[in-house]
Amino acid sequence: MLNVTETPLTLEDVQAAAEVIAGQIEHTPMRLSRTLSEITGAEVWVKFENFQFTASFKERGALNRLMGLTEEKKQRGVIAMSAGNHAQGVAYHGQRLGIPVTIVMPENTPFVKVQHTRNFGARVILKGPGIAEANEHAQMVCERDNLTFIHPFDDKLVMAGQGTIGLEMLADAPKPLDTLVVPIGGGGLISGISTAAKALQPDISIVGVEVLDFPALYNELRGEPPKMGGATIAEGIAVKTVGRRNFEVCKRLVDDTVLVDEDYIERAITLYATVEKTISEGAGAAGLAALLAHPTKFAGKRVGLVLCGGNIDTRLLASVLTRSLVRDQRLVNIRIIGDDRPGLLALVSKVIGDAGANIIEVAHNRLALDVPAKGAEFDILIETRDAQHTQEVIEALTASGYPPRKL
Repeated sequence: MLNVTETPLTLEDVQAAAEVIAGQIEHTPMRLSRTLSEITGAEVWVKFENFQFTASFKERGALNRLMGLTEEKKQRGVIAMSAGNHAQGVAYHGQRLGIPVTIVMPENTPFVKVQHTRNFGARVILKGPGIAEANEHAQMVCERDNLTFIHPFDDKLVMAGQGTIGLEMLADAPKPLDTLVVPIGGGGLISGISTAAKALQPDISIVGVEVLDFPALYNELRGEPPKMGGATIAEGIAVKTVGRRNFEVCKRLVDDTVLVDEDYIERAITLYATVEKTISEGAGAAGLAALLAHPTKFAGKRVGLVLCGGNIDTRLLASVLTRSLVRDQRLVNIRIIGDDRPGLLALVSKVIGDAGANIIEVAHNRLALDVPAKGAEFDILIETRDAQHTQEVIEALTASGYPPRKL
């Protein structure tokens, strides 16, 4: 149990971590995004932690913790519980340092994270439907096999390692940043960054971001009862309770926490892919999602975002990008009911083609009871340039005598 009179973390801890991990992790770029700035109304600087070798900031804390082990503990090996990114960080640097690594992951962890962790030489155990169950099993294995547990966030050395991001952001910014927007899971990232940033620039604002269904820190800071659970695309920050050390730091140094829903996280993933040409997982996009969901809060400010991870399943990424086309009405399903005669589909197709749209799929149904016996129903998926172009296609079909209905 943490003694609350103890200072959980200091600037000196973070600076020491920076010296320990120097040359073994990437000093990732931080760049101004002119387009995201135009979209959000803030001056947006993005810290690309997805450029780490394992595509996540978690390497920093994992490496700092591993480097702090005694030789005896390194030989016995370590164990960690993680939904993916902490696992990869521990596994990768454990392999580099010759330390045996065991990782316990929830059974629903994205396959890409499981496979990458195994590729780094770790023994992977899939156990339980969520983080709590996986953690319970990891503790049991840790005691049974006499291993050292590497906590994903509630650990001073891990927090210090993550805090090196704050050092780099403030050092690399050409002008002082007004606000840092940081995703919150268990709190390791934001507690480390806020410790470094507030010590070096006391007037900087630290804003944490959580998903709507997992508002652990948001609720605890407000004294509200826990209310969380559900499916989220940001599984990396779907944590029900923040760490005790992390909470002690956050209640002193974090200025505000905001919540975002799944729609804004999807939009942020899409913007990173289409604007910055980079891949973000759900948790990694949470900072940008906050700017999209709460624009007035950040308008006119110089904001630093931490794109903290890029490990997203390719099928999920494809789904998110496709859904963005539907959201922007660039992919639209329309239904046309007409008389069942030869050439009708060719006629409709010509109208759509002449209007400059592309037909993706066609479903032809003669048996629907809401269609006349001599009629036919067509469900057509079309691709257009934008919502205005979609409306032009609909107007062209209507003028041709076949008014469509959006599905």
